Amino acid sequence: MMDWTDRHCRVFHRKLTRHARLYTEMLTADAVLFGPRDRLLKFSAEEYPVALQLGGSDPEKLADAAVLGAEAGYDEINLNVGCPSDRVQSGTFGACLMAEPDVVAASITAMRRACSIPVTVKCRIGIDDQDPDRDLAHFVDTVSDAGCDVFVVHARKAWLKGLSPKQNREVPPLNYERVWRLKDARPDLTIVINGGLATHAECQTHLTHVDGVMMGRAAYQTPWVLTDVDRLFFGETASPPTRAQVIESLRPYIAAHLQAGGRLNNITRHLLGLYHGCPNGRLFRRHLSEYAPRPNAGLSVLDEALAIVTRDGFTQDPVLSDAHQTAGPEAA
Repeated sequence: MMDWTDRHCRVFHRKLTRHARLYTEMLTADAVLFGPRDRLLKFSAEEYPVALQLGGSDPEKLADAAVLGAEAGYDEINLNVGCPSDRVQSGTFGACLMAEPDVVAASITAMRRACSIPVTVKCRIGIDDQDPDRDLAHFVDTVSDAGCDVFVVHARKAWLKGLSPKQNREVPPLNYERVWRLKDARPDLTIVINGGLATHAECQTHLTHVDGVMMGRAAYQTPWVLTDVDRLFFGETASPPTRAQVIESLRPYIAAHLQAGGRLNNITRHLLGLYHGCPNGRLFRRHLSEYAPRPNAGLSVLDEALAIVTRDGFTQDPVLSDAHQTAGPEAA
């Protein structure tokens, strides 16, 4: 979810769910160590629980970056071994490391020695011509021997040769059963499934086979799917907020960002899917897309977008059954 789940996105998502764990976009160890560290690692206390996702293949650098993440206050360090982007391939990390389990194991060992917070791994079921059964089992066994006991597994191979990152989100087919078999084979590990999950009903089905579920693109493109997460999966009894209440709760955060010299679009670009499937939802999205990027755009632009989406009498949020809470096309 590079360039998507930044700190503004995570504050917005936390307005929708109090309990789901949020993940940062992947940050390279080099960027954390040698880049604008304060800006990259900055986050709001209201984001908790939140994990810092790192990318890299140098155990020493990853360990140093993990220390900085722990000192910044993150709850977890997650090593991304699943991203197939061109930038990741050129840097020999991300999904490339599925072919280098010993490097991943050495990185986990170094990070765990360097910091006291949990260190986890996000991976694929394999890459290119790897055998999803033999090679995934070898990868998980090797990395778990280094002390990693939580694996977030994207249930699709990554093809690094011949497919674009976009194509890697759609082909080859998802193989959920392979992740289920991993949990059966390694009941001692915490296995979280990821890839193409769009409805609560789907998530509930997977939770009969694995320990957790992760939503990526669905949570971003149709964020309202997050509002029932607390009730369905964490036993929350309080009613979720309305969409208008979510926007109202964001106003102080947006105002502070603008006051500090930030731009409205830094935040509102993450809100475009809030009224997905609602009357005038496209007009809401279009208004923000057109006016929020302008240099002096202020909260009035957001107020105008809200007025558009409610002008035909839409004031309540539709009640959908879990089976119909569908979402668009995946992060994390």
